[in-house]
Amino acid sequence: MRYVNDKELARDLMHDGFIKIYTNISQYAGNGSFEGWMKRVFVTTALEFLRKKDALKLSIPVDEYNELPNETEVTALSHLSAEELMGCITKLPPGYRTVFNLFAIEGFTHKEIAEMLQISESTSKTQFIRARKQLQKNVQSLLKM
Repeated sequence: MRYVNDKELARDLMHDGFIKIYTNISQYAGNGSFEGWMKRVFVTTALEFLRKKDALKLSIPVDEYNELPNETEVTALSHLSAEELMGCITKLPPGYRTVFNLFAIEGFTHKEIAEMLQISESTSKTQFIRARKQLQKNVQSLLKM
């Protein structure tokens, strides 16, 4: 659900991921945790789908993007449940949501994200900045309710 905003599609992608794990279990070399290997398979499955759907068309590089995001107070986040915060994330456009998930949640670097998504590192940074700004707006509008 972090990569696609549709429960049925997320289930299909999870199913596809399990099939990949089952058919490629011999590729797990025992280096690192099995959980980490599985996580990578699921993330890759979601990214492949998004790439096929052209949902990852990303825009301008960060050096052409002059607008800096406003900071949302950290204390405001303490008033939201994890479910509400995930709801705010799922409202992000697919490109923003993908880069945000990969960087902020999965812990990949912008260089790694650029390689995975076949974009420039500066485009990854731009998308993260825009995602964060949009997420701040989503959180602020939720808090005003």
